[in-house]
Amino acid sequence: MKARHFYLVCCVIGLLLPYSQFVPWLLEHGLNITLFLRELFANRISSFFAMDVIVSAIVLLWFIQSEGRRFRVGLLWFPTIGTLVVGVSFGLPLFLFLREVTLDQTTARA
Repeated sequence: MKARHFYLVCCVIGLLLPYSQFVPWLLEHGLNITLFLRELFANRISSFFAMDVIVSAIVLLWFIQSEGRRFRVGLLWFPTIGTLVVGVSFGLPLFLFLREVTLDQTTARA
């Protein structure tokens, strides 16, 4: 399996798994930001994971922009928005997929 195919599979999984939990919550509670934040930081363990993901997302957004410009990856807005709307589990494999496609195209031209 090529790396880009692996990243694409991870991208789909990174979209489906988190949303399999979020969509039912959203249908039950609506877009209640106060409740969302209260439940997100309900205890030290959930706060640990929330803070870990927030820091990872910030680092990933920086990585997408810096590495994306360096390798001339197109559509950088897509993994950026994907990270903000879905999360790191979607944005990172999507960026890595786009980077692999760009590298494959660059290699093919050389």
